[in-house]
Amino acid sequence: MFTSRAEYRILLRQDNADFRLTPIGKSIGLVTSKRESRFNQKKQYTDELSETLYKKNITPDEINPMLEKLGESTISIKTRLSKILSRPRLSFKHIKEAKSLKPFFLKNGVDSEAIEQSEILVKYAGYIEKEKESVEKFNRLENISIPEKFNYKKILSISSEGREKLTKVKPKTIGQASRISGVSPSDISVLLVHMGR
Repeated sequence: MFTSRAEYRILLRQDNADFRLTPIGKSIGLVTSKRESRFNQKKQYTDELSETLYKKNITPDEINPMLEKLGESTISIKTRLSKILSRPRLSFKHIKEAKSLKPFFLKNGVDSEAIEQSEILVKYAGYIEKEKESVEKFNRLENISIPEKFNYKKILSISSEGREKLTKVKPKTIGQASRISGVSPSDISVLLVHMGR
């Protein structure tokens, strides 16, 4: 399946495939101990680096020359590394020499894969969080049952196409109804209101 056809493509990225699939592979006996060890090492490194980026600061003296060179607005006070990294035109290479990152690298060395993972997690944190919320909402809808003989035709605030499709398919849950082509999110909202949700 192409990620472009997936409902939640921000969560189903190629860079985090090992994070999503290694635990599943391990549970069914497909992951070697060497692979598991590498996965655990990468995960720990990524978690620690991400935490460091959110906790540590960079000084104006360290980053302003780079910001000026890139045509970005400069900073006047110490700023979180994560805030600088989340700027669209900046990447990890622009902050890697920050004094506050040196202790981390002295302790852990350089792991390019884990650094890339941390950068993506910080850069797209807002989008990733929003998508996780969508998944949770979807999972809640999946558990809301629709009565078997529900009369969609009487709900005039659902679009005519939505009423027609719902009547034809007769979905068993709100989650199933939300996946029917021609049934809009506003149709689902109306349906939830009529079901007393």
